[in-house]
Amino acid sequence: MYILDTTPTELDGLLHWFSDVFHKICVCLTALLASTGMFTQQSYLLGLGIADITGPVVETNMMGYASLPQTDTGLHMRQRSRAWIVADASNPSDRFVYINADIAMGDTGLRRSIVEQLSSMYPDLYNNENIALGSTHSHSGVGGYLENLLPQITSKGYVKETADAIVAGTVLAVKRAHESLQPGQLSLGNTTVLEANINRSPSAYLTNPAEERARYRYDQDKELTLLRFDDVSGNPRGFLSFFPVHGTSIYENNTLVSGDNKGMAAYLYEAMMEPHAMPGNNTFVAGFAQANVGDTSPNTEGAFCESPGQPWDGLPCEFDHSTCGNRTQDCHGRGPGFRISDFESNRIVAQRQVDGAKKLMSRSLPVISGPVVYVHTYLNMSYHSFQLPNGTTVQTCPPALGYSFAGGTTDGPGAFDFVQGDNSSSPRNPFWELVKGAVTPRPPVEQAECQYPKPILLNAGYASSPYTWSPHVVDIQLLRVGNLVILVMPGEMTTMAGRRLREVVRAQLISSGIVGDDAYVVVAGPANTYGHYVTTREEYAVQRYEGASTIYGQWTLDAYIDKYTDLVRFLKPGFTGTPESNDAPKDLTSKSITLRTGVIVDHAPLGKHFGDVLTDVLTNAPYHAGDTVSARFVGANPRNNLRLEETFLTVDQLMNGQWISVRSDSHPSTRFEWLRTSTTFGYSTVNISWTIEDITAPGTYRLTYLGDAKSLGGSISPFTGYSSSFTVS
Repeated sequence: MYILDTTPTELDGLLHWFSDVFHKICVCLTALLASTGMFTQQSYLLGLGIADITGPVVETNMMGYASLPQTDTGLHMRQRSRAWIVADASNPSDRFVYINADIAMGDTGLRRSIVEQLSSMYPDLYNNENIALGSTHSHSGVGGYLENLLPQITSKGYVKETADAIVAGTVLAVKRAHESLQPGQLSLGNTTVLEANINRSPSAYLTNPAEERARYRYDQDKELTLLRFDDVSGNPRGFLSFFPVHGTSIYENNTLVSGDNKGMAAYLYEAMMEPHAMPGNNTFVAGFAQANVGDTSPNTEGAFCESPGQPWDGLPCEFDHSTCGNRTQDCHGRGPGFRISDFESNRIVAQRQVDGAKKLMSRSLPVISGPVVYVHTYLNMSYHSFQLPNGTTVQTCPPALGYSFAGGTTDGPGAFDFVQGDNSSSPRNPFWELVKGAVTPRPPVEQAECQYPKPILLNAGYASSPYTWSPHVVDIQLLRVGNLVILVMPGEMTTMAGRRLREVVRAQLISSGIVGDDAYVVVAGPANTYGHYVTTREEYAVQRYEGASTIYGQWTLDAYIDKYTDLVRFLKPGFTGTPESNDAPKDLTSKSITLRTGVIVDHAPLGKHFGDVLTDVLTNAPYHAGDTVSARFVGANPRNNLRLEETFLTVDQLMNGQWISVRSDSHPSTRFEWLRTSTTFGYSTVNISWTIEDITAPGTYRLTYLGDAKSLGGSISPFTGYSSSFTVS
């Protein structure tokens, strides 16, 4: 027996070296076998990885609804990044990474940091061109990570802890994917998923040409496309799927951090495949990515008025503007489990996506063969001039948001007197005319004309103090493996906008001889940069929420169609040349401001210690499936330690005389809730609860609280608290 006389750091380095050498051996062996023709269907090196990216789960504004009161108070489920690597076995330097993060949207600053770290770790393999940062578009995640000022306003500035957690976890997910690279095969298919999404702006969709709409059965895409990852023996290692549905199953009154329906779907599938693995410790990686998500909603029961005492209470919202009594505030979409809770709606919508993925994973899907190619460029969308196919020259605009942006959607209604579909030229509330001039510069004539018919509320394109409010430059990226092409989109495309882009790119691929008639084209976004929404010109004209949030003007979609189709030629293997590109956006994080205060100190009340039980579980009678067991502890601020790759709680079962953890804060059956009880004295409490699942084995259990307290001197000390034991029968 040999014992390594090394420090933990040296051992980590040795293991990393061994992993890298092993990977190179696999690559060489695979390339050799591929060159001899021994690989027919196993022509790729495939890697999959997962890691924790959860930022501060308390005292931080959440990202998605842009609601100042939505400040997080705890945790429903941890956010995670999942990564998939596809490399050509015969030429392993031809590879790309697709990242699907449980965040609201991709961001230029996040991507820049992720690329810098990965290209430093693997300088010959990963770079700015072949890394894509996608998002699940969860509206229940931790906010403050986008580098432009506008989305930072509700989070009181930039939240470095959030950004750092996302970057660190995402890099770890890619590292794990890289270290898991092995020969395998890919297959591809799609299926119809019903009752998981609806169009939340149907009146805008109806403005699209009737003959175009007639080509589609639904006013919302119902197809789930799935890329399956198998090992050389045909055993599944995971998948990456694309399906459009907003991450708004959990409403803005929620303050518990969550991955919403996409994060839940991933958990459900991974738990099904590896039921005994703790979440995040699984090897099977299930990916539920977004597609043309812009006008989708998971609130499939429709939008209704919640106006007690009014004659319209309980009736459907007004069709064209989604109002109730001419106001937006009472119009709310209802999910399939709304009579129970938003969390139940979340589970149902997640399960419907899981069922679609299961259907495809149970089939024999067409195997993919062909090259791995990627292309990336930057496009400045401010006054970008280009020609339409008919020869007309048009241009995009510097970013601006319209009045209907403030009207919100049926997933998250706005406030005051703003409504969707507001593009009239009549005089407006003089108060808001005054406010908008005080908040952002008044739009010059050329900006107003460029954005027409949008009436500008926030002229973000001309606002640069203290730093740029909205991105002017966006990432344009395409990834190809065989007959699958992924259009990595820096924004939220509406249903018809996505259909138009997909069809034009697919036609270009086929007519150019790059891909055959079996070409699959999917939209993946919002990714890399958050350029807000992308509507058709017809939808833009009526200025519902999505049109008002199409910040680059009415020609935004056409600009993307022009650029993406121009880049199609670069997907042909061996094509030489460099795509035309604007300058990369500047790093704004060095200028970032924050108004959030740090944790000052934690104290336990007199006579108490951190982790002491204040309200215990019931011990005089057994609990049963469906019951919720909870305990309240003397707490400390969870911002002291994010516990990445760890947990704030466990549910432990007594087995053979030992306590074994069987649940963590990543299980949807648990809740971690923190409450500041005294700011002056630094007191807080933590409530931990567990709703017992039907599959729970009878036995003896306890709840465990894992916390970290900050002293007045700044030192942070871990502690543990335990409830009394209780029985489940």
